[in-house]
Amino acid sequence: MDTKQADILTQADVKLLVDDFYTKVRENELLAPIFNRVIGNNWPIHLEKMYGFWQTLLLDVQAYTGSPFLKHAKLPIEKEHFDTWIGLFNATVDEHFTGEKATEAKWRAARMSEMFQYKLDYYKNNPAQPLL
Repeated sequence: MDTKQADILTQADVKLLVDDFYTKVRENELLAPIFNRVIGNNWPIHLEKMYGFWQTLLLDVQAYTGSPFLKHAKLPIEKEHFDTWIGLFNATVDEHFTGEKATEAKWRAARMSEMFQYKLDYYKNNPAQPLL
């Protein structure tokens, strides 16, 4: 029997990825307190934004506009948070998908994590503040 998983090709695939990933985040002892404090009871709104974000990146559907970094600029997050986040994200992708888009999703998440960490470090060590 072939147990090979499909790639991320549809809106339903993106929703599966996002929903399962954020279930893991909400259960993670390091990440849950930060996400739950910031998002509160607005999880449905956040998930809708994340569906649009990942659809835009992976499916070439213009479903998201905005600047994700600014929403994270003042959060109390460090490298360990990013490492945990990327570990959960990659595990979620690997549980459900395989193929070019699955690989691209993990690559994009890793680049986003690196970029956010770089910017956060920069603003912590320089007097300039991000435009919020």
